[in-house]
Parts: sequence; structure tokens; C-alpha cells
Amino acid sequence: MTEKSYADMTEQELREEIAKLKEKARKAEQLGIVNEYAVYERKATMAAAYLIDPDTIVKGEMYRIDGAPGEFFKVEYLKGRFAWGYRLGGERYEEALPISILLPMKVGK
Repeated sequence: MTEKSYADMTEQELREEIAKLKEKARKAEQLGIVNEYAVYERKATMAAAYLIDPDTIVKGEMYRIDGAPGEFFKVEYLKGRFAWGYRLGGERYEEALPISILLPMKVGK
């Protein structure tokens, strides 16, 4: 059986996949298998990126980073389900973040 790519999954299939991955991550965390936990968390984050319309991410806008309080990311361009840009402050190196971890600046929107 070949696995479906996230791009080929329906919204329902993506939600089920994310739930499965989160459960696997939880079990790995309980067993103290840190690297396995990290892999499942990353996969869940990537699957979640396919639930977001890339058109909702605006080039040139600033976003909060989910899981990184106080860190902000300026989007330069999009490529697939990744936003490329820079974190504010610190070293200005370009990086790509899955669009699923970008949060609007205005809280409660």
C-alpha cells in the first residue's frame, strides 16, 4: 500500500493523520524517545500546513511563531507550504517555516 501524500489527502484525512501523529508523539514522549517524538511532531506540523490556504499568508507581513512566544517572523515569499523569511532580532538568516506555525499578529483574530 502506498501512502498518500498530504497534498492528496482530504481535510478529513489530514485531520485523522494529524491525530494519529499526535498520539504517536505522545506515546514516544511517555517512553522518553525524544527523537521519535520530534519526528512525529514535525510530521503533524507539516500535515497541518495542508489545512491552511497559502493565500492567507501575506508576503511582507509579520507573524507570531506558534510555540515560540515573543518571536516574530517576517514573510518574504512562499514556496509550497513553507513561508521563507527572517525572524526579528538576532542573526538575519533566511529560513523556511511551515505555514501551520505562523499566527496572526493580532491575538484573538
